[in-house]
Amino acid sequence: MPENEGSNSSIVLRRVTGEDGAPRLMLTGNCTLTALGKWLQPLSAELDNEAADPELRWDLTGVRQMDDAGAVLLWRAWGNQRPRHLRLRREHERLFDRLEKIPAPPAPVPRDLLWPITVLGNAVFLLWEHLTGLIILSGQLLLDAIYLTRHPARIPWREISANLYRTGAQALGITALVGFLIGIVLSYLSSKQLQMFGADIFIINILGISIVRELGPVLAAILVAGRSGSSMTAQLGVMRVTEELDALTVMGIPHSLRLVLPKVMALGIAMPLVVLWTSAIALIGGMVAAEIQLGLGYQFFLSKLPDVVAIANLWLGLGKGVVCGMAIALISCHFGLRIKSNTESLGEGTTNSVVTSITVVIIIDAIFAVVFSNVGIR
Repeated sequence: MPENEGSNSSIVLRRVTGEDGAPRLMLTGNCTLTALGKWLQPLSAELDNEAADPELRWDLTGVRQMDDAGAVLLWRAWGNQRPRHLRLRREHERLFDRLEKIPAPPAPVPRDLLWPITVLGNAVFLLWEHLTGLIILSGQLLLDAIYLTRHPARIPWREISANLYRTGAQALGITALVGFLIGIVLSYLSSKQLQMFGADIFIINILGISIVRELGPVLAAILVAGRSGSSMTAQLGVMRVTEELDALTVMGIPHSLRLVLPKVMALGIAMPLVVLWTSAIALIGGMVAAEIQLGLGYQFFLSKLPDVVAIANLWLGLGKGVVCGMAIALISCHFGLRIKSNTESLGEGTTNSVVTSITVVIIIDAIFAVVFSNVGIR
């Protein structure tokens, strides 16, 4: 006659033999979560063993209180169905009626063996969708530019000026700080290696080529993509959420002419200036570290720099700035216009915009490195 009884549980299981000779399991006490307490798992195992006998008669009339937890405990022991022989109180009947009406869980979906191909295919189609969207937006901007050349009075000077200030002037602080620190780190690490070979003078070559040709443009583009690109996407996304874009459409004002084109033009103008500023500050940081670590004077550094770094590297860096700036603005606006009217889409679109912009910046830098591999190298 198994029993489960303790200080924290008043439920008792008592197996007896009925007048007809059939086995009967009588439950008395309270079958609630508070009463069961730490005896929940042992009692569950004991109920499973008792439920294995299909001829067992269950008598729950002695249970004074029962809650959902107790009913579910019994229901699972019975295999999610009532036993053939069951007696219980009328007030407890509704608990099991509700459990009977719970729909069965859906059948597990069989694992698709071709899911890698499916995922890859969806990614390819999504990439193609973004590429076609960017091409369409670029074509529309080209048509808008032709229209503005024929109607100069309609050029949105205020929007261009405002975006030029936000993406250019307000980005000078962070780009200067990061550029200065990068210059110091690069100069310090390079000087350590050059001192081992007595080639201290070549620190100017390393800093000049690496900063003016590569680090300056790429660093500025990444910072602008994370700062200004995300701002552009968020601005257009908020306009979508607040239905301002729909209002512009109703008034017949094209999005590309008033919103996208000023951003692309402003960032195309601001980026080479930001690149020039970042490269100059990074060179100053490298010059300071070189003077401290190697004892190279500032005047010698500045006089030697034009001799070892061809002017073509500077033009190459500025060209990267123009291309990267327009690409960042175009991608940011593309994702901004695709945002739906909910906050979740706003956050997802901004994240995708920044990640895509940084990826495209690195791809553009790689293309420039391959195409102009023989330019500016002595």
